[in-house]
Formats: sequence, C-alpha cells, structure tokens
Amino acid sequence: MVVEAQSTIQAFPKRAAPKQRGAFSRFERVVALRYLRSRRSDSFISIIALFSFIGIALGVATLIIVMSVMNGFREELLGKILGLNGHVLVQGSFGKLDDYDALAAKVRKVPGVTRVAPITDGDVLATGRGGSVPALVRGMRAADLKSLTVVSSTLCDSTNYTDGSINELSQQPPCPQQKGPAWDTHRQEILSHFEGSNAVFIGAGMASQLGISLGDSIRLTSPNGAQTPFGMVPRSQAYKVVGFFKIGMSEYDSRIVFMPLAEAQDFFNMEDSVNALEVMVANPDDVKAYRTPIANAVGAPAIVVDWQETNSSFFSALEVERNVMFLILTLIVAVAALNVISGLFMFVKDKGQDIAIMRTMGASSGSILRIFFMAGASIGALGTFAGFVLGVIFCANIETIREWLSKLTGTTLFDPTIYFLSHMPAEMDPVDVTFVVLMSLGFAFLATLYPSWRAARLDPVEALRYE
Repeated sequence: MVVEAQSTIQAFPKRAAPKQRGAFSRFERVVALRYLRSRRSDSFISIIALFSFIGIALGVATLIIVMSVMNGFREELLGKILGLNGHVLVQGSFGKLDDYDALAAKVRKVPGVTRVAPITDGDVLATGRGGSVPALVRGMRAADLKSLTVVSSTLCDSTNYTDGSINELSQQPPCPQQKGPAWDTHRQEILSHFEGSNAVFIGAGMASQLGISLGDSIRLTSPNGAQTPFGMVPRSQAYKVVGFFKIGMSEYDSRIVFMPLAEAQDFFNMEDSVNALEVMVANPDDVKAYRTPIANAVGAPAIVVDWQETNSSFFSALEVERNVMFLILTLIVAVAALNVISGLFMFVKDKGQDIAIMRTMGASSGSILRIFFMAGASIGALGTFAGFVLGVIFCANIETIREWLSKLTGTTLFDPTIYFLSHMPAEMDPVDVTFVVLMSLGFAFLATLYPSWRAARLDPVEALRYE
C-alpha cells in the first residue's frame, strides 16, 4: 500500500509553484492568514495562540513601564538632589572656609562652572504649634537662593498650592503656578522678605507637620551653642516664617529650612566663615573633569567633593535594581515565546494532512516553512506591537492611573514618605523601548523556526498513511 501511494503521488502531475515576489509569495501569505483565523475545529489551538499573544503583549508592556518608571525615578531624584545640593562642594579642612567670597570668585572663572554659592548649614530641632521635627538649616544669600531654581521656582506665601496636594493651613489665596510676569513678581516679593532679619523659608511638608502658617514663628534649637564653664549650652531662637517652598521631594519639603546667610553664621557661631561653597557645572555627568580645575583654583587646604562620590551608593543601588528588574521581567516575554513554540507544534500536528496535500500539489519545503513561520511570527509581532502601544499609553498617563487606583482601592499606592517623590515619574528612553521591542521580536521569530522547520520536513506519505 505504501509503495502504491508513493507511486501514485509521484505520478500525480505537479503544478508549477506560484511566482514569488519578495520574501513571501502571495500563496504563502494567503495560507498563513487563513491559518491564523479562528475556526471551530481549531478552537483549542486558537486559545493557545491567544494566550501567547496576551503573554507577549503584557510582557512587552510591563518591561516598557518598569524601565520607564525606573528611569523617571532616577532622573527625578537626580534632578532634585543635584538641584538642591549642587554638583561639587568645596569644603574647609576643619569645617570652616574663610575668605569665601574671594574663593568663590576664583571658582567662577573655571570653565564650565555655572553657579557658586557660599552656604552654612547645620542640624537643628524645629518646633511649632504641632510638635517638633529634626531639620537641616541651610543659610545662603537671597541672590543665591533666587538662582537655586529648584527652590525659588516653587516659592509661595501660602501652603495652599494650586495642585491641591498640600493641606490648606490658612485662608490665603493659592500662589500662581503659571510662569509669566505675575509669577516673577510674586516670587520676587517673597524673596524680598527673605533679606530681613529673623526670616526663614520652610517646606510645605514641614508646615503641615508643625501646623505653621505664614507669619508664624518657628523655634530652632541647635546642640552646638555657646561654650560655658558648665559645658556646651544649646542655642535656641525663634524665626518668622515668610514663605514656603515645595520641591516635590518629601525628604526635602519636610526637613529643610532656608535662612539668610548672615543669620545662619550667627546662629551656628561661624563668625565670618561658611561651611562650604556650592558649585554647579554645565555637565553634571562629567563632574570628575571639573574637580582638578576647581581644586587648583581654591588651593589647599580646601577639600573638593563631587556628587558622584557623595551619592555613589544610592545611585548604584538604583542601577542594580533597574538591571535586576529588567532580567526578571524579560522572563515573561521568554515564557510567552515558549507558548508560541508549543502552540505552533500542536498546529503543525493538526495541519499534517494540509501540509501533505500542499506538498503533492507542488509546494516546496521552503514554502511550507515560510507559511508556518509567518503564522507563528505574526502572533509575536502583533503581541509586541500591542504591548508597545499599551506600555506607551500607560506611561503617558501613569499619574492619572495611580490616582484612580488609589481612589478605587482606598490606599496610597505611591507614598511620598517612602519613595521621596510626590508623584510617580515615568521617563521613556527611546533606546530602552527599541531594545525591548527588538528583543521581543527576536524571541518570537526564534520560537517559530524549529516548529516551521519540522513542518517543512514532514513526509507527505507518512502524513496521509492513516487518512
């Protein structure tokens, strides 16, 4: 029987293969598209293909979302930390820097330096009507505070910000948030109050914790006070709150107090000295290149420290977490690709008779391979595209989605006191997104090669023996 079947097939006149244009002929595309359509006899295989599609889409979307959130988290933290603390600190060898104005003038002449500000800071205990919190006092001049845009751009004379994220502690109108003439005039007026004596700016978070409104007094207590025969006596003094700021990083909004430089020098017994010079440069990522010129400009015995040295462990941990999350979530795409392999193997098994008929009618083994490659790769390509679209939409509306889920579940999904930031950031990197898409397509295409090759090697006689 087998010999007769083989001779019959060999005697059957073969049709000429259709003329192929491009990588895939029209015949191959039509057959592959027909196989992708769901029919009642192929319902189980279609369900496997659907799950593979959903798995790839969710895997790609999750990768894009997580990578974007990690990038946004790093960029936001980097911008807040560097925007407030500067890129380079020039410190005195014994905690004091004398003749700081002359040193600042020398540092300003270094190419690439964009801002130099003398600062005096120290740890204190801040006390208000609502209690006490540990705080950091940072003393600087009003002109230097104005050039510190991460703070000056959010200055307000009311805790009632227009975004509604701060509890209203007074009946004052909200500050204008749109940049323009009114915006500049409003903040210039607030900065003019900072030049007076006994005046401080505090963060809106600290104002909420201590129950402080505009014009109220805040008492600051420093352990390093006056030296007496009985030991060190803590220094305590009340200051008038003349404005609020909201950087958007809870650690700073709840812990920092800005004070005029002369007041800070008197409060911390610095006399005519400062703790450090805060230096900002044009290219923070290449800050190592600025250290030597700045050190040469100030000379000994000053100490030059850059942000990469002071925050190395923190940002290294973020980078490690980002890479580990990428590797873990890549497994989702890999598992979905394995589903494509299993589904395509079952599909080849189910279509054995169709393969045999097409082979006897003149279809080559290469044509069969391309048909099943298109059928399997289409699932991966469509799943990748759907995941890309879903990930982009999610990242573009991530804060709105977070607020909606918080209201729906009645919980805080992104607590600022834990994650430091007041909103969930998402920064899509075109390189990362492109890499995720190409990786998913690569997994999907590789997953279809072996089942398609097995379909191309299927013997028509064996496929039709028991039919």
